[in-house]
Amino acid sequence: MLPSGLPSRVPVSVPLIDTDPGLVRSLSNLRDNVLLAIPAQALHSPVYTGRTLMRWHMIMDPVAIKRVLLDRLEDYPKSGVTKAVLGPAIGSSMFVAEGAEWRWQRRAAAPAFSHRAVTALGPVMSRAAQAACDRIAAAGPRAVDLGAEMITTTFDVIADVTFSGDDQLDRAAIHDAIDGYITQAGRISLLDILGVPAWVPRPGRTDALQQLQITKTAADAAIDRRQARGASDPPDLLDLLLAAQDPKSGRRMTTPELRDNLLTFIVAGHETTAQTLAWALYLMGHDPAAQDRARAEAQAALQGRVAGAADLAALPYIRRIIDETLRLYPAGGLLSRTALADDTLCGTQIRRGETVMIPVYALGRHRTLWENPDAFEPDRFLDRKAIDRYAYLPFGDGPRVCIGAAFALQEAVIILATLLSRFRFTAVKGRTPEPRMIITLRAHGGVWMTAEPVRSGSVQSGPV
Repeated sequence: MLPSGLPSRVPVSVPLIDTDPGLVRSLSNLRDNVLLAIPAQALHSPVYTGRTLMRWHMIMDPVAIKRVLLDRLEDYPKSGVTKAVLGPAIGSSMFVAEGAEWRWQRRAAAPAFSHRAVTALGPVMSRAAQAACDRIAAAGPRAVDLGAEMITTTFDVIADVTFSGDDQLDRAAIHDAIDGYITQAGRISLLDILGVPAWVPRPGRTDALQQLQITKTAADAAIDRRQARGASDPPDLLDLLLAAQDPKSGRRMTTPELRDNLLTFIVAGHETTAQTLAWALYLMGHDPAAQDRARAEAQAALQGRVAGAADLAALPYIRRIIDETLRLYPAGGLLSRTALADDTLCGTQIRRGETVMIPVYALGRHRTLWENPDAFEPDRFLDRKAIDRYAYLPFGDGPRVCIGAAFALQEAVIILATLLSRFRFTAVKGRTPEPRMIITLRAHGGVWMTAEPVRSGSVQSGPV
């Protein structure tokens, strides 16, 4: 087990069940909250096998997870359900592509997410953090839904790093179309589980797809305008992807390929980070002492400034808060794969065609992998080397680890540090959010807090 501090009051969690809910209830859970499909046994066992029409397996053992995500990567592609839910929205982008198609896209896009490229995007994140502070300050003593506020903030970031300087693009329409898909069309259908072809209409998905198609057309036009205009200075993400070339084959992305990957980055680059920030702010209200300590660190480092990429090294405790938030509330709470060959994991026979799931939410709360697993304890990340990399998977791992992980972490630290340096956040009683996952793990009901402006030096520094 990993070292940690004294037990603390436990933040909100999903009530996992330890009995078979039956077929009808299982299907209902998958539509309402995917995390309810995770059995309570996943918090204790290395592997769990169940059946919802077809046999499936959940893997919680780090050695077996490494086998799925790294050692036998080609034998465990993303599941048919994952592709059925996301494919209509993001086409054959690198998130759902497999094999050679995935490899060339990943190689081509990699330079756009290098340390140098991500650092250069820091000013965009800083401007969004300042704008968030302005909106929160304008609310005065009224409670603010910081969950909704973080969605606005992170969308500002991703819109500016993908379509900067394009006044013809309706950003609000793009945001609404993506949000509509996540909340409605992203729900798993029985037809997805049965493997019915994607061209067969799914209830509740048709309208969202039509709206998303309008967005795809608008994105195609924006790409064409950028090609005609030329790159920005400094280049944004779209410029970098337009210039991207597979170093092995020389292949470049077509407009549809660019658009599908941009939509992927827009979803992954704002929805997931927004939810991480929302949960981090909830935890700051849950643990005022941790909030004070984080504020002291931020104020000492920033001295009244908005945070930037250069400040990350001076904000280690706030980074640990983000890491601990991702352990407790991972944006992608469940990874799903399909076995292409027979295998054995943790002594359990895996047959070809069966679904193998990694319940990232349960993995981060597993009783044999973490000490005091349900508690909020950022200092458990003081020694990252003591944590098994396959016991902590907020961005996945192996060759398919999230390409935008560094982008997301930089953005989250910049925004959280800036907010904490300017405000003292207090949770509104009786408005505790509910962890609910459709595509991402959202703070359902909102993160309602009041924000009291503070001056630098208004709290005493604690240990960092």
